[in-house]
Amino acid sequence: MNREAVDRHNQAQQTYFARRVPGTMVPRATPYVRRHVDELVAASGLARGASVLEVGCGMGHYTFELAERGLAVEGLDLSPVLLERLRGYAGDRRSLPLHCADVLDPPAALLGRFDGVLGLFTLHHLHDVEGSIASMARLLRPGGRFAFVEPNAFNPLYYVQIAVTPGMSFRGERRLTSMRPRVILPAMRAAGLGDVSVRRYGFFPPQLANRSVGRRLEVVLERVRPLRPVSAFQLFVGRGP
Repeated sequence: MNREAVDRHNQAQQTYFARRVPGTMVPRATPYVRRHVDELVAASGLARGASVLEVGCGMGHYTFELAERGLAVEGLDLSPVLLERLRGYAGDRRSLPLHCADVLDPPAALLGRFDGVLGLFTLHHLHDVEGSIASMARLLRPGGRFAFVEPNAFNPLYYVQIAVTPGMSFRGERRLTSMRPRVILPAMRAAGLGDVSVRRYGFFPPQLANRSVGRRLEVVLERVRPLRPVSAFQLFVGRGP
């Protein structure tokens, strides 16, 4: 691992997110957010009360919904700025343990502690995806679940979104092209994870997914088998040793 390169990447990511606070990162219990959390929880098989670490929790966009499902959530993020915003959104409602650290070098106290290590749209922001997956596998208890929702690199609309959205850049999102089964699944196996799988779902961004007509149309499109390879989202799941 090139520590200098990792440090440069991490600093760039912190700057990227410190400068931009898009509305999509503000915690809101929308149908779009609930769908992703429901898919992740169902695929992971985690029951209420399970201890989970959300990697890349950011400002809590998905964190609070994970907690609403009865999971004992802790958050880990590289950015102290985003974690401070999460605390602000949590207010007095919740007390969530938060850890400011690089997942490549997590606090020793977190090793082997969790029933699940989860993330939503996190892997494509990591400098060393393979090394990070190996590091995250070490955070699991025996038989714990690894589950991450990511963009589908084969969906062309992501590249259009990056090009036209103010504040987004190909530099900040450049790892998106690595979000392919032939990259992620071998990395999961190399980390010692078993029962690895990927499932694709969904088609629409929040602007459409949060509307009833969009959700109805999405259900129809998901039934069209030839469209599945270009679904917008994919869920990588594995089980710890």
